[in-house]
Amino acid sequence: MHGLHLTADLHGCAVARAEMTDPAALRELCLAAVRGSGLTPVNELFHRFAQPAGSAEPAGITGVVLLAESHLAVHTWPELGAVTLDVYVCNFGADNSARAHSLLGALIDAFAPARVERHELVRGARTAMAPT
Repeated sequence: MHGLHLTADLHGCAVARAEMTDPAALRELCLAAVRGSGLTPVNELFHRFAQPAGSAEPAGITGVVLLAESHLAVHTWPELGAVTLDVYVCNFGADNSARAHSLLGALIDAFAPARVERHELVRGARTAMAPT
């Protein structure tokens, strides 16, 4: 179950970008980035949240792309000019680490944030272990 989990919190993103509030635009961006990184999309779901009553602020989106290699999750926060990204890839049959970094980098570049906080976590054992 060895894998790589990458996250990024993007601050200072342009709220006017269609991908911040339009699920179809975010879907198109995510699928293009997934394919461009060499990963394999198998399904997806993008959901725009309802605006709070009386609010003129645009509502954010949560999008998930299920990958043959694991998943991509994106959350937009237009009211904060922020985006959170979560990329997880399994490295069981092949090392997908470079593809994960490529995917995360493409999405960061697309949102062009003023500031980025990145985290990386290696998950699981590299060798098979017998159950105890």
